[in-house]
Amino acid sequence: MSRIKTLQALFKRYRRPGDIVFAWIALAVAVFLLSQIFAQTAYKPNGKLFAQPRFWPAVSLIGMTGFAAFHLLGSMLSERIEGRWTEVWLWVCSFEFAFWFVAYAAIVPWAGYLPSTIVFALLLTIRAGYRSRIILISATASAIGIVLLFKAFLQVKLPAGQVYEVLPDGLRQLMLTYF
Repeated sequence: MSRIKTLQALFKRYRRPGDIVFAWIALAVAVFLLSQIFAQTAYKPNGKLFAQPRFWPAVSLIGMTGFAAFHLLGSMLSERIEGRWTEVWLWVCSFEFAFWFVAYAAIVPWAGYLPSTIVFALLLTIRAGYRSRIILISATASAIGIVLLFKAFLQVKLPAGQVYEVLPDGLRQLMLTYF
C-alpha cells in the first residue's frame, strides 16, 4: 500500500489555473501545423523514407499533436482549478511589453537612439510602478550607458534619427556617431 502511495506522490503533477486553456491552444496549434504539412514540405520520389524532407517535420508534428491531446485529456480529467481566466488574463497582459518594444522600434528612426532609449526607459520604469527620483535617475543613467555601450563602444549601426538633422553640424556629427 505504501508503494502505491509513493508512486502516486511521485507522478502527481502541479497544475496552474490556465492549464486547460493552454492545452486547448497547444492542441489547436499542433493540429493546424500538422494540417499544413503537405502544403509546406516536399516529397521526393524514389527517396529513402528517412531522407524525405517531409519525414522529420511530420514525426515532430505528429508527436506534438499526440502529446497536446494527452495534455488536454489529462487536464479535462483532473479537478477544476479556480482562477482560470485570471491566469489567462495574465498571459494576455504580457503582450503589452511586446507592444512597447514595437513602439520603441518605430520611434527610434524618427527621434534617434539616445532620446528614444531615455524616454522609453523612463516610461517603462513609471509603468512598472517605480516613481522615486533616484530610480528615475538610475533609469536615465542606464539608458545612457546602454546607448554608449552599443553605439560608441560596440559600434552597432543603428538608425540615427531624423531629429538629428536639425542640430548644428558639429553636434549633429557627434550625435550621429556616438548617440
